[in-house]
Amino acid sequence: MPKTDGKTPPPAPRAPRSSPSPAPAGASWASSLGSIAAWLFGIVAAGGIAIAVLLAIALAVAYPNLPEISGLTDYRPKLPMRIYSSDNVLLGEYGEERRNFVPIGEMPKVMKDAVLSIEDARFYQHGGVDYLGVLRAGLAQFNEAKSQGASTITMQVARNFYLSTEKTFTRKIYEILLALKIERQLSKDQILELYMNQIYLGQRAYGFAAASEIYFGKPLREVTVAEAAMLAGLPKAPSAYNPIVNPKRATTRQQYIIERMLDNGFITAEQAKQAAAQPMRYRAPSEVPVHAEFAAEAARQLVYNQYGNDAYTRGLNVFLTIKAGDQMAGYRALRSGLIEYERRQVYRGPEAYVVLPTDPAEIDTQIAEALADHPDNDDLKAAVVLEASPRKVVAVLQSGESITVTGDGLKPVASGLSDKAGPQKQIRRGAVVRAVQVGKGWSLTQVPEVEGALVAMSPTTGAIEALVGGFDYRKSKFNHVTQAWRQPGSSFKPFIYSAALEKGFTPATVVNDAPLFFNAGSTGSQPWEPKNYDGKFDGPMPLHTALAKSKNMVSIRVLQSIGAPYAQDWLTRFGFEAEKHPAYLTMALGAGSVTPMEMASAYSVFANGGYRVNPVLISLITDARGRTLMERKLAPPDESARVISARNAFVMSTLLQEVVRSGTGNLAARTLKRPDLFGKTGTTNDSLDAWFAGWQPSLVGVVWVGYDQPRKLGDRETGGGLALPIWTEFMATAIKGEPVVENPVPPGVTNIGGLWAFDEFAQGAGVSSLGLEEKAPQAPTEDEKRGILDLFRR
Repeated sequence: MPKTDGKTPPPAPRAPRSSPSPAPAGASWASSLGSIAAWLFGIVAAGGIAIAVLLAIALAVAYPNLPEISGLTDYRPKLPMRIYSSDNVLLGEYGEERRNFVPIGEMPKVMKDAVLSIEDARFYQHGGVDYLGVLRAGLAQFNEAKSQGASTITMQVARNFYLSTEKTFTRKIYEILLALKIERQLSKDQILELYMNQIYLGQRAYGFAAASEIYFGKPLREVTVAEAAMLAGLPKAPSAYNPIVNPKRATTRQQYIIERMLDNGFITAEQAKQAAAQPMRYRAPSEVPVHAEFAAEAARQLVYNQYGNDAYTRGLNVFLTIKAGDQMAGYRALRSGLIEYERRQVYRGPEAYVVLPTDPAEIDTQIAEALADHPDNDDLKAAVVLEASPRKVVAVLQSGESITVTGDGLKPVASGLSDKAGPQKQIRRGAVVRAVQVGKGWSLTQVPEVEGALVAMSPTTGAIEALVGGFDYRKSKFNHVTQAWRQPGSSFKPFIYSAALEKGFTPATVVNDAPLFFNAGSTGSQPWEPKNYDGKFDGPMPLHTALAKSKNMVSIRVLQSIGAPYAQDWLTRFGFEAEKHPAYLTMALGAGSVTPMEMASAYSVFANGGYRVNPVLISLITDARGRTLMERKLAPPDESARVISARNAFVMSTLLQEVVRSGTGNLAARTLKRPDLFGKTGTTNDSLDAWFAGWQPSLVGVVWVGYDQPRKLGDRETGGGLALPIWTEFMATAIKGEPVVENPVPPGVTNIGGLWAFDEFAQGAGVSSLGLEEKAPQAPTEDEKRGILDLFRR
């Protein structure tokens, strides 16, 4: 297929193949005698009579028994599976051989010139064998140092496709004969096309197009003379001339190739001078256009389940619903939130210690070697400390840049700069630490232990537009979006409230926020005395206020009133599994198990007016020829997908809009400054999990934060303080430019005093109050306070 630039793959990739004109009818090895005879005559003329006689005998015996070269005339290279975003950005590539097939007509001239200059300058003049070169190679017993130029490009094609790499006289004879046969059946351009797409160039790259992407991070059509010369130096020995591993040796060969290009008239003296002086910049392994590793891996698994091992060789192009811009916004937002949380945690100490030499000239080498074992984690840079004190730290980054950290930038590691710090926690000369840029300055920190997830999807089509399964894919490939079953906490309450609306509750229903106690029979496990997060009880309040303030006692009373079995059944409408949400009152506080993906799908039901849509990740799969193998049409659901009434979804939306406007989610409204935002925070018992699930009518987003091995996030860490800022930062980019949408009012609802209710439950016909017979504890009087103090004094 034609090469892409990582941003705009062709809409219909062409099949990688060579289609030569067939050999004339009746062609046989005898018809090759003319070219073979000329070759032998050349050897004789060069003084190799004995060698010529031996070769003539070998020809008579071996030529008729040469293998068929149908593998060349119908070339079908192994092409990897490539995964693209919906806007055609390359997200991932899977296969043993990384290759982008480029037809010879699209191969840039500078790349062909570089290859011909070093591999076979007379390629278009000879008949497949440069007999003088072969003679020299034979006399030198195929010594690599003395056999430069012995193998033509055609001979290399013969060897790469049909022969071993061992250096024997017999193998060389077969290589020559195959080259002659190839030249009779393929054109010169077809042979060069095969060579430039098949040759191995290191780093699992096959062909120059793939090598350009891997070494330079750019499409082949954009390479400069200097870069083309560097790539052209790889076929001789990919490991020896790898510019990343052996830059000095690779540069020496590159400079030689530039000279050869000049000698052959492919470039001017001025171009040669500029190429020789061009600084080379190589693509780091972490440099990718879009960080979508979790999404790409999820897609790979789905495709592999369908196609098996063929998925990695037949050149499948897999197009996801992921939007590149939204994906990067989600990636950045999640990392930023987790790094910010980590800056508030206890410093665990440097990652390692290095003994630095006293000679300044040797320090750089030692630092480079030390940081090779501690690579940068994207924006979380590794650094070696040169000097440290409680007021200033000077460190050197992997790039060689020296940074100075002072003031607030040292607060996250203050305990490591203290004289009382233990030997394994102290930041001192030689310590390997982490630094992150904050504004124009730097801050020291550490790689987060906490994890998180972010997923966003269209509530009308189910298209997943962003999926970030964790802090760093290289650190952990566990996809928290789809694999992490966690307690949703208060972010689960809207589904209980939705069930309650069908039982006569309205936003105006007054429910008592007063203490409760339940025995083991009510909870399904142990006696339970629930609390509100702030430990306070505010007494009677309307339902809409209770949800905005996330009052636990109100949610429990509501569930108790409608019945846990009824609520459990209602939850299945949103896609939740009943067995993961036992029919006990603890369900009201989100004590069951969900994944972030489940929550995104469930909240979509509210966002789209009552329809259940399944998440969609893959929208299109094509083969190497651009033929469609699978296509998923993204369209709004029909009535068969309805799971709750439009009015239920509408009333719930008004309740969740108030959460964002005046309740625990008000950060979103204050930051994004738009009215069409809806959502709910969630914090589980003991702050083990922090959530925010919400939407703007065009996009639903869910964020979760927690530890893989559940432990407290901190007494003051909540969904509103941890997950909501991540959601808000992401949505600021994802819904930028989206018009403000006002939810249409469905039939069957009535507005009374600014609150919507079902028609049949309006005007007090529904549940007007609940639990008012129970009294909230009153604050003690002054006399009672004095009595308590007297009691303690005694």
